Amino acid sequence: MMNNEALYAVLIAFFLNIVISPFVIPLLQRLKFGQNIRHDGPNSHLKKSGTPTMGGIIILISIVLTSLLFIIRNRELQVILFVTVAFGLIGFIDDYIKIVKKRSLGLTAGQKIIAQVIVTCLFAYALKYYIGLGTSIILPFSGGREYDLNLLFWPFLVVAVLGVVNAVNLTDGLDGLASGVTVLVATYFAAIAWAVNTNVLPIAAAAVGSLLGFLLFNSYPAKVFMGDTGSLALGGFVISTAFVMKMPLFILIVGIIYVIENISVILQVAYFKKTRKRLFKMAPIHHHFELSGWPETKVVTVFCIITAIMCLIGLIAL
Repeated sequence: MMNNEALYAVLIAFFLNIVISPFVIPLLQRLKFGQNIRHDGPNSHLKKSGTPTMGGIIILISIVLTSLLFIIRNRELQVILFVTVAFGLIGFIDDYIKIVKKRSLGLTAGQKIIAQVIVTCLFAYALKYYIGLGTSIILPFSGGREYDLNLLFWPFLVVAVLGVVNAVNLTDGLDGLASGVTVLVATYFAAIAWAVNTNVLPIAAAAVGSLLGFLLFNSYPAKVFMGDTGSLALGGFVISTAFVMKMPLFILIVGIIYVIENISVILQVAYFKKTRKRLFKMAPIHHHFELSGWPETKVVTVFCIITAIMCLIGLIAL
């Protein structure tokens, strides 16, 4: 029965997305919720100025409405949905300040971190006291063996959640990149949840369906961007799903693009501070490839292919 529910979840979320989008996208345009483009970025991006953003609202609505059909007595789904919506709300506030209040930076870095740490602490509490999950995680390439981190689990969780959420945010820089990579990661978790028949399956399937629908409007040339509303929500979904399934280390494999994007920014900043020169033409690294002559669609395609291959390796690692 649960496997059938997964199929329903994919289809319901997909059709909700393609039904909602034609109404929400023109509304965002009328409200002038347009994307501001960095002038120090690739010149090809200047034509995207004014494209509606905050499209992550569409992703959230379709995931939430679909998840409500399966939410009763499903504590794992409830927790993942809470984290997804909570991080999406942080992103929404950030987008709102930047776009509506005309403040280029949105929330300050300190405000974002404080809000994200609060959500992360609530997530940690829910894992321990609501779901009753222990402090063990599955080790990749160990035949499913678990390792108990004990007290180290909690600082590890905080670092992992903040790292992944913001890495997904960094990945959202090209048409269809964050949504294309994340739909593959969501499919990976849905496949694992299907195989072991866990309560995570309906929301993982809903995320797959929602992102497939969103890609119809977000792939090149994008009619809508997800904004921080979408990217932070997706980051929350990915990492909370990984922890509920005791698989946070697998993000290093299936979420390799998130990892590379994050590391490229760290290296760029550190190298510039030391040498006053740039290591990459622009960070995150997807912009480096663009400025090196790759068409935007090629960067997205290559990054998605890499993710697909790493998801297959992730199956082997499990």
